[in-house]
Formats: sequence, C-alpha cells, structure tokens
Amino acid sequence: MSVKVRVHQHPWNVSHTQAEAIQRRLVGYLKPQGSLDGVNLVAGIDVSFPRDLRRGDQQWARAAVIVLSYPDLKPVEQVVAERPVDWPYIPGLLSFREGPGVLEAFEKLETEPDLLMFDAQGLAHPRRMGLATHLGILLDRPAIGCAKSRLCGQYQEPAPHKGAWTPLIDRGEQIGAVVRSRDHVKPIFVSIGQHVDLETAIHFTLSCCPRYRLPEPTRLAHRLAGGERLSFSTLE
Repeated sequence: MSVKVRVHQHPWNVSHTQAEAIQRRLVGYLKPQGSLDGVNLVAGIDVSFPRDLRRGDQQWARAAVIVLSYPDLKPVEQVVAERPVDWPYIPGLLSFREGPGVLEAFEKLETEPDLLMFDAQGLAHPRRMGLATHLGILLDRPAIGCAKSRLCGQYQEPAPHKGAWTPLIDRGEQIGAVVRSRDHVKPIFVSIGQHVDLETAIHFTLSCCPRYRLPEPTRLAHRLAGGERLSFSTLE
C-alpha cells in the first residue's frame, strides 16, 4: 500500500512563471473544511538538504515521513526518499523544490495516515499554496501546515500560555493562526492544508504538542530528514 497523487497531477519541471500559474490554478480546489472524525494515524512530513548528500555541485534533498498513532503519538512507520534537486531556493515556490521528494516518500508508505502534518506553510502563503496546501490537494488528504516561522501576514503576539492564539492576517484575509504550543515559548504558525478548517487544525496541532514546542509528528520528521534513523524502542 502507498499514498499517491490522486487528483490534479501536473508537471514539476516548469518555469517559475508556470509554477506560479499552477499554484493559482490549484487554489480553486482548496476545501477549507472538515471535522476529522476518526483520526487514528498522523503523518509528519519534513524535507532537508544535507551537505552529505551532495554529488559535486548537485544538491540533493531528503524527504521524510513518519507515521504516529493518535492520540498516543507512538511511532508506527518511517520512510525517507533521497533525490537530486533542480529547483533553486525561491520563497513562495518551495513546494516545487520539496514536493517531488515528499511524493516519492509517500509512495513507500505501507500505512495510510488519516491526517498529514507538514513542517511547512499551508494557506499562509502569498498565493495561498504552501507545501501543505499543494500536496494536500494533490494527495486529496486532510493536511495541516505547522511552520516554525512566518512567511507572510501580520499578527499580534498571543498570550504566553499554551493554547493561546491570534489570527494571522494578510491583505484583509485570515490565512492562519499564531499558536502558543507551550507556555512562554515562541509561537508556531498553523494554517489550513486541505480538508480541514482552522479551528480543527489548531486543535490537532495542540494535541500533538504534549512536551515540546513543535508537534510530535513534525518534530520527529525533522530528525528523520536530518539523517537520523529513529529507533522506535528508545525514541524520546
């Protein structure tokens, strides 16, 4: 069993102008609602570009997906995909740099997650098409973006206690939430990916933060993308 692109396939080897046009087209397929009843498996997704994977001047990416049971957040499966990267680093077009590797990793999965949680933006993007939105639409799966920093939009600092949040606003539109995931730590930036509303996205993000600032699925995916082979028996 693997998770593959279900709808709205498109080429990845395109110009920057074509990439922006693809993003604008895909926004029309965004479904920003869903209560997510019956979530038993949550997948964390992250991508790194480690120096140890370089082949001469060719940069490579390592995409990682780790699946955790929910709500106890116990690891179930982990996969990585390593591939060369042809796209440069261009803010706003990172899904074209990272997306192919993530899709390759998903094809290796034997489990089918009920919710995808990306260490990336979703709707909180200048064209409303961060990695969580882009791949949530292509995979036709509920998806959430949980980013460490802001890409666009303005906000007021939330109260210092866990669970506090404030709206993230861009051009008069609420594009996400600035969420305090632990007391007195920097907030994280939560936004819709696909098939989920913002309130539900905030709920699942907070429920996946029992000990750390970052949600457990993306925290572990970050470690996996960084080159660790996580041992489920000793995972902390």
